[in-house]
Amino acid sequence: MRLPYLLNKITALAIVACVALVGRQVLTAQTLSSLWDGVYTEAQAKRGALIYMDQCARCHGADLSGGDSVPPLNSTEFLSNWNTLTVGDLFERVRVSMPADKPGTLSRQQDSDILAYVLSDNKFPAGKSELGTQTEVLKQIKFDAFKP
Repeated sequence: MRLPYLLNKITALAIVACVALVGRQVLTAQTLSSLWDGVYTEAQAKRGALIYMDQCARCHGADLSGGDSVPPLNSTEFLSNWNTLTVGDLFERVRVSMPADKPGTLSRQQDSDILAYVLSDNKFPAGKSELGTQTEVLKQIKFDAFKP
């Protein structure tokens, strides 16, 4: 008699755990934030500007306007290219492919700071929390290029 009771209890606990996990994923999906929510701080963007000038400006230009074969980082084209994706998508692109002559050599924090600077230059509002460094977290921030 005791074994069926124990199995029923284990089964019930497993069901509760699955429901809790699914509920958490649904809640997370419903709470995606947007660039318009202020996802970086002004201090972070200032740090990012210094790193940008040292690591990125030689190709993308001091004013983020791009070069002969390098796209601008502050144009309608740039915004349109990333619109509807996530900040995590852009972060990963920067992380694995920049700087072009030494891809992947910057730390996650440096990449995040540079991204904060680019967002600042594109007139997205600053907030109270710094932009994170973990791709999965950044994938929860929609790149809504144009204010709703």
